[in-house]
Amino acid sequence: MKVFIAGDSTAQTYDTTKTLQRGWGQMLQSFFDDKVEIVNRAKAGRSTKSFIDEGRWQGIVADLRKGDWVFIQFAHNDTSTKPERHASPADFRKNLIKFIEETRAKKANPLLLTPIVMRTFNEHGNLVDNRLKNYPGIIRSVAHEYKVPMIDINVKTRDLILSLGPDKSKELYMWTVPGEDLSKPDGSHDDTHTKEAGAKQVASFVAEGIKDLHLKKLYNHIVQY
Repeated sequence: MKVFIAGDSTAQTYDTTKTLQRGWGQMLQSFFDDKVEIVNRAKAGRSTKSFIDEGRWQGIVADLRKGDWVFIQFAHNDTSTKPERHASPADFRKNLIKFIEETRAKKANPLLLTPIVMRTFNEHGNLVDNRLKNYPGIIRSVAHEYKVPMIDINVKTRDLILSLGPDKSKELYMWTVPGEDLSKPDGSHDDTHTKEAGAKQVASFVAEGIKDLHLKKLYNHIVQY
């Protein structure tokens, strides 16, 4: 059984010799036994629109076999003002439905995930994730309407970051000092992307969600979460 991941930089696989940045997709295999193969097609900077326009979605559909899964997680780039990325709320919804219907047409299984929360604290110690707007809500609505299993990563990461607080939560994200990371020699204050600890935590949330949903023929291959 294969699990394909369609998503953006927060899920992408990174070169471990060049950066400390990790996507949750590259951590997910360790949560499954050898009967499940994770095929991570997530790519930085992609939205539902550009993932389709570049043929990346069609590549997944072409490789799908009966019983496979597609984990779908977008939103960060759909809200971008860049025309090649931007998907309006209506188009975002339409693209998600396209992903669902074309996955099911191959007798495979879609799973929707809301996006990782942005680690942006205000002066009151509350998280303010304005960039994602109402897009996580659209994912929840589509999942409900089309009866697609969904893991609410946005809520799970929000609650985790709030519990850790402004300082401790930096350890999960790409906050680095000068010289710590080869790809960011001057250091980084990145509240979107994760280091290994953060990526592993999100992958753990995914595995936990699969268990909680009792997803047929998938949850019994999880070895840890």
